Amino acid sequence: MNRKTGCMLLCLALLAGIFITPNNRTYAADGTAYEYEGYIYDYWGNSQKTPSAFTLATMIDDGSLTGFSFGSIDDVCTSRDGRIFLCDKTNGRVNIFDSNGLFLQSVKVLKVGEGKIALNPDGTQVTLVSPSGAWFHEKTNELYIADSTNKNVYVLDGTTYYLTRTITAPEDMTGVTEYAPSKVTVDNAGRIYIVVASSYEGIVELNEDGTFSGYFGVNEPRINLVQYFWKSIATDTQKEKMGKTYAPGFTNVALDSEGFVYAVTKETAASTKLFRLNSNGENVIRSEGFDLIGDLKTMRTESGESCFIDVSVTDYGVAAVLDETRGRIFLYDFDGNILNVFGGYGYSKGQFRKPTSLCWLGNNLIVTDTELKCAYILTPTKFGLAALNASEEYYNGRWENATKYFEECISLNANYEVAYVGLGKNLLMQDKFEDAMYYFKLGNARDYYSKAYNGYRGEQIRSHFWVIALVFVTLITLLVWSEVRYHKKNRKGGDE
Repeated sequence: MNRKTGCMLLCLALLAGIFITPNNRTYAADGTAYEYEGYIYDYWGNSQKTPSAFTLATMIDDGSLTGFSFGSIDDVCTSRDGRIFLCDKTNGRVNIFDSNGLFLQSVKVLKVGEGKIALNPDGTQVTLVSPSGAWFHEKTNELYIADSTNKNVYVLDGTTYYLTRTITAPEDMTGVTEYAPSKVTVDNAGRIYIVVASSYEGIVELNEDGTFSGYFGVNEPRINLVQYFWKSIATDTQKEKMGKTYAPGFTNVALDSEGFVYAVTKETAASTKLFRLNSNGENVIRSEGFDLIGDLKTMRTESGESCFIDVSVTDYGVAAVLDETRGRIFLYDFDGNILNVFGGYGYSKGQFRKPTSLCWLGNNLIVTDTELKCAYILTPTKFGLAALNASEEYYNGRWENATKYFEECISLNANYEVAYVGLGKNLLMQDKFEDAMYYFKLGNARDYYSKAYNGYRGEQIRSHFWVIALVFVTLITLLVWSEVRYHKKNRKGGDE
């Protein structure tokens, strides 16, 4: 009887485990979840656990290809119709997939109209050698490929993938930077921005016709106070022998929906890691939270500070930034607040060994790893989708919808300060100052709390103006009456 009872209890426990197991996660064969662990930073700079914004949906690897395999995956870009372009620098290919990771085509030997092989001026075939960067230009339906070995940028038709033109080194290019394109992006005006590895002169900016426009963006080095002191007192001869301080180079570029150029650097000597550059090359990125430097000191004890190697921006201003130091992905909203941090190095499926690039595909993220020779397609979790939707609605000025999504974020994570601040901002814009103060206090947004308090104080003064005025007039009257009475008493005493 005891044995039968034990078996029945065991069966019931197994059934309970089946039904209780949450079905919003995908599990590997060993029982481990593919969903990442996430965290953010609180007001004091301490890391706080939070649900991850993304989970692994599927992956593109050698099994996704037909007839060949990946040598490496060095960059990724996407098109609005869902195509994924992966640069294989080792094999000299750009492999094209659909949004589900199904292989469509591979580009290596470039062709022109009617399928004829394109030829160089010397009569040799135009072949990709080491494509390290790509950008799909929606306005002109063109695919730009940066080939650092060929020292060219190839422009392909976005439908047939035929070569339409080659952007070679401009004859009027100045400076010491060698024209060896590593990454490329193009704005809606046709301006071409090219990153050259290890260039300290800035991003190379070309006009639409490929002529040289200038160097774009300034990446200021971090000031070393000791070196600055010694150079300030050194002689000219000593200064010549001292090492020169060069501006750190940019690592990658992207474009946002408003035409601003986003750029990142992995140089530890840089004072800024993430840039949003206007037409003058000035950094105008918003930073209402912490400095946009990745991990704060509380997370740097083992591997050091973050080194950004790629950035991609949604149409509503959420920037996904890839950190090479710890294999993390940082999500920043348009105001510079950290929405979520997730990812990391490891050997489990979904973790990274040597991440190289990332790109948005709608609300999905494509992240590549050159050592694992794969591209992960990440999809938002329930929490991540709520955070992204809240950012999108807030960015587009739909306050009521944003409020709904911020409240959903809080229901999934009661310590999510960004959502409290978002609710406070929405209420502040509606002149609901007292309610805004409540949420700003929960979100530790002291500057915004002061703004709401000033509005609340002005509102109280206006609504109680007659009471305040009556009290003021009464006080003045009493003061005048007491002075008159005092002087009358003194006058009587003088008469006596």
